Amino acid sequence: MRAVVQRVTSAHVTVDERVVGQIGSGLAVLLGIASDDRPDDAQWLLAKLLDLRIFEHARGKFDQSLRDRQGELLVVAQFTLLADTRKGRRPSFSDAARPETAIPLYERFVATARAEGVRVATGEFGAHMQVALVNDGPVTIILDSRQR
Repeated sequence: MRAVVQRVTSAHVTVDERVVGQIGSGLAVLLGIASDDRPDDAQWLLAKLLDLRIFEHARGKFDQSLRDRQGELLVVAQFTLLADTRKGRRPSFSDAARPETAIPLYERFVATARAEGVRVATGEFGAHMQVALVNDGPVTIILDSRQR
């Protein structure tokens, strides 16, 4: 699993001109699921994400996590994070999981975050979405379960 994580003051996802997910302060996560990802990859990534200290305390140091801040989470599935651009000009997405594999892992990721007490909003899996956000900092981190 690969995630692009952005610290935000607000974010929302629109599908067909209707807002399907919206958060205030927290993290916007673009989540790519690979064909060989397993439930333990989702568990590892979520644990890392919830405890990642990328929020500043009063003295300006990164010392607080999403849990510490009781922030919100916006999770948007994005298979293009698995693009292979090494050959030619057209990206290959052969490493991305097919929907029958990706959807259960995506839903598990979201459900586990909610079970941890985090307010979670989502996009719409497989839909054409517009994601709008205000990146705070800017802070953008890439997490990859293959690099643990």
